[in-house]
Amino acid sequence: MLAVFFVFVGVGFANDVIDMGRQVPLRFGLQVFLSGLFAVAYALAGVRLKGKFWIAFLPLFAVQFACMGALANRFPVAPLPVQLNAGQIHHLYVRLIFDGCAIIASVALGYTGFFHVSISEFRRHVKLQLDKASLDSEMAAAREIQRVMVPEDAPPVAGYAIESVYRPAAEVGGDFFQMIPLKSGRTLVVIGDVSGKGLSAAMIVSMIVGMLCSESGHTEEPAKILTELNSRLWGRTHGGFATCLALRLDAAGRVFVANAGHPSPYLNGVEVQMAGSMPLGFVEDASYEQTITDLHAGDRLVLITDGVPEARNEARELFGFPGVESLLRQRASALNVTEAAQRHGQQDDITVISIVREG
Repeated sequence: MLAVFFVFVGVGFANDVIDMGRQVPLRFGLQVFLSGLFAVAYALAGVRLKGKFWIAFLPLFAVQFACMGALANRFPVAPLPVQLNAGQIHHLYVRLIFDGCAIIASVALGYTGFFHVSISEFRRHVKLQLDKASLDSEMAAAREIQRVMVPEDAPPVAGYAIESVYRPAAEVGGDFFQMIPLKSGRTLVVIGDVSGKGLSAAMIVSMIVGMLCSESGHTEEPAKILTELNSRLWGRTHGGFATCLALRLDAAGRVFVANAGHPSPYLNGVEVQMAGSMPLGFVEDASYEQTITDLHAGDRLVLITDGVPEARNEARELFGFPGVESLLRQRASALNVTEAAQRHGQQDDITVISIVREG
C-alpha cells in the first residue's frame, strides 16, 4: 500500500505543475497527501471486495470529490498574472523544479515498493510450489502405504462369504484391515483405526501390518497377537495410538475375537459384548481378553470403524450406534451401511466388513 501511496502522490505534484505553482503551501501539501490516501483506499477496497469493489468505489469517489472541492473553496488558486517579474519567474522555476523532482522521487519510491512486493510474491510462490511438491511426494508415499493396509480384494476364505468396503474421508485415511491366511489353514481378520491422518498415520499402519504378518507366524491367538502388537508399538507412535479388532476364523464356524479399544462386532445385528480394553500403544502393560463365538449357517458378523456411528449431518446429529444396529437387523450389506453413513454426513474414514457363515 505504501507503493500505491507514493506513486499517486505524484498526481498532487503534477496538479501543482498544471497550476503553475500558484497553490498556497497548505493546499498543496493536503492535495498531495489526499491523492495518495484515496489511492490507497481504492486499492484496499479492490483487495478486500474483489469483484464487488464498486460497492466502496462510489462512496469513496464522492468523499474524494467533496474533500477536493472543499479544499479548492477554502484555499483558492491565485490568479494567473499577466506578466511575471524576475522574482516571480525565479519562484516559479524553483517550484517547478521541486515538483519535477518530487514526481520522480515519488514514482521511484512507488515502483521500488512494487518491485519489492513482486520479489516477495515470487519467493512466496516458489516456496508454495516447493511445499506443494513436498506434500505431493508425502501423499504419494502415504497412498502407496495405504495400498498395503487396505487390500483391494479380500482373499477367499473357506466356509465364509466376506464383503469389505472402505471409504476414506480424505485422500489418505487412518483405517486399515488385513486378512491373513494362517499356517493351520485358518484366517486372521484384523480391522483398525490409527489416530491422526497423512503420512504419520500411514507409517504407524505400515508398522502394524508388518508386525501382524510377523506375529501371526508365531501364534494364532488374537489376544496374544494384540498383546505383542501393543508391546512393540509402545513408545514408537509419538503420542498416537490405534484401535484394533482381531478375529480368527475356523472352517467349522468358530470365531476367536480379541479387542483393543475398537467398536465391538455385530452378530446378526446385535452387538457382541466384550470386556473393555485399551488401544494399542496407549499404555505399556495392556492385556487383552479373548471371546469365542460360534457362527451357524447364515449367521453374519459385521465389523465397523468409528467413522460409521460418528457420521454427522448438518444439524450436528450423529448417525450413532442405534442407526448402525437398525440397518444390520435389516441385514443391510456392508455397502448399504457405508452409503447410509456417507449420506448422513461422513466425518471420518469408514470401513465395514461383513462375514457370513456359509452352509
